[in-house]
Amino acid sequence: MNYPKFYDEVETIKVRDELSNILGAFGGGEYEFSYMDVVKSAGHSCPTVAGAYVIALEGLKALYGDERVVRGDVKVEFHEALEDGVAGVIGNVVSQITGATSKSGFKGLNGKFARHSLMFFDADINSPARFTRLSTNKSVDVFYNPSSIMPNPAMQPLMQKVMQGVASAEEFKEFGKLWQDRVERICKDPKAVVQVKEV
Repeated sequence: MNYPKFYDEVETIKVRDELSNILGAFGGGEYEFSYMDVVKSAGHSCPTVAGAYVIALEGLKALYGDERVVRGDVKVEFHEALEDGVAGVIGNVVSQITGATSKSGFKGLNGKFARHSLMFFDADINSPARFTRLSTNKSVDVFYNPSSIMPNPAMQPLMQKVMQGVASAEEFKEFGKLWQDRVERICKDPKAVVQVKEV
């Protein structure tokens, strides 16, 4: 695969998933998610996908510290309705990492390991997103603001050319490079764009 190498350099999210252990998928139920994983699922890499990844990274760190995140032990709430803005895109990324879903997720195995009814949109919270560790009832509000990491000024005119189908091959390639440059800066300094507050 040909892709920006920084995908491999972004901090991974280590998880423990007892269901995967029982079903023989991963030894000890331990594995990890990378930024590359969510880019593959989303089909692209942008400030929204990166933002979803880094809010999960920082929010889950605040709940689990140095422990592995336990999939199925995290409830996620979003202030936006599912149909609004990029809430669905962010929800998909966070769902992939935490296992939390609204109604479509796994219904459980012998009364355990259910993943549905753990993600809520249009929630009555005072932040864009809230993560709750169910085993401890600890919650954190997470805020994402990438405005401090500005795109290269050359990106906008190149984007217009690309969207109009008049960009040269060189301009097309340069636009993608500049686009990913901003994403890389977001991913490599998540604390610059994410604020976490304990509820």
